[in-house]
Amino acid sequence: MAKELRIQVDDETYEQLARLAADGHVEPGQYASQRLTADLARTRFLEGAKAFADQHGQAFAERFGHGAGSHAA
Repeated sequence: MAKELRIQVDDETYEQLARLAADGHVEPGQYASQRLTADLARTRFLEGAKAFADQHGQAFAERFGHGAGSHAA
């Protein structure tokens, strides 16, 4: 179920938001919703990647090497 979130932004921020929304042929509110959803998804992904690296990073590096210069077998 969708929830409504009301935020206030300054005039300059709203004008930029409106320009970016117009470029995508959407309303400013829809554009803001899309950007917020994408940003939260990115944040969740990065947090998950960090948790994986913290938990499994050493074993992964031992098995597959350390970085792009390594030659994993």
